[in-house]
Amino acid sequence: MNTTMPMIPIGVSARHIHLSQTDLVALFGEGYELSNFKDLSQPGQFAAQETVAIIGPKGQFDKVRILGPIRPQTQIEVSRTDAFTLGIHPPVRESGKIEGTPGLRVIGPKGEVTLEQGVIVAARHIHFHTSDANQWGIQDKQLLRVHLRGERPLVFEDVIARVSDQFALDMHIDTDEGNAAGVKTGDKAELLL
Repeated sequence: MNTTMPMIPIGVSARHIHLSQTDLVALFGEGYELSNFKDLSQPGQFAAQETVAIIGPKGQFDKVRILGPIRPQTQIEVSRTDAFTLGIHPPVRESGKIEGTPGLRVIGPKGEVTLEQGVIVAARHIHFHTSDANQWGIQDKQLLRVHLRGERPLVFEDVIARVSDQFALDMHIDTDEGNAAGVKTGDKAELLL
């Protein structure tokens, strides 16, 4: 095992939505397919050209970017600041764990859907390719400490390691966390373990 700790590229995620096939059809029409605006750091993931509006009890955001590909269930990821604007109280969760979360109205060009659940504040995490995780002795779901050396340096605790052959090395934080540390996408973080 190599004990030299890696510098991890940072990806700061703005609010976005992942759609199920059923909700894509409801919002954009039968037979509609998302078009790639740009590839993301994780293989096969992309920001779509398409956007939707999300509406909460107190406020809304227009032009919320859809991320592809299609998922089994619709999920919206917002920052805590976004949640205040919307008037909801989503929990901090890992992606895909939407049970018991609040919902929102989503409006597309051809229709709208009312989600009963699906809004989370994404738990900060690092994607590790299996080879990187093996090199540094990191296990899937391990909680890590990470030093962000931005304009306002911070050490983040409880950063979840996500390990897969399908992942590329990248740390994902939301805009609140990025702003707090004064970092942006493409900056580097130091893994402390």
